[in-house]
Amino acid sequence: MAFGRLERRQNAPPMSEINVTPLVDVMLVLLVIFMLTAPLLTSAVRLDLPNAEAPSAASSPAALTLALDAQGDIFLNDRPVTPEQLRQRLQEVAHANPDAELQLRADQSLSYGKVVEVMALAQKAGLSRIGFVAQPVAR
Repeated sequence: MAFGRLERRQNAPPMSEINVTPLVDVMLVLLVIFMLTAPLLTSAVRLDLPNAEAPSAASSPAALTLALDAQGDIFLNDRPVTPEQLRQRLQEVAHANPDAELQLRADQSLSYGKVVEVMALAQKAGLSRIGFVAQPVAR
């Protein structure tokens, strides 16, 4: 029997590279989580109210202007219309261009219920982009 020493291997040199695979995996999971939750954070009704210091918003070519005065009369592009005419006109516009924007101007003293009725007409017609126009505050 030989009582010699066991062979001794040299220790492996230290690893000088960083393993980025776990970091990439975590980042991809976070990306998927943000992609799934971002649509849930948006509101169903789009509000485009100007700030006091902001310049007036430029109207897009596919925008309709809808005004409601203090008596509840409806004006589409500065022409008086009945609710039935409004419904028909909004359906025509929505059919021609579903991305058209409705810019709603309502008198301050008008009841909220009348504004909601007009918004419901627009949504039933197929217009989902509704902007509320407000008068900027004078300095």
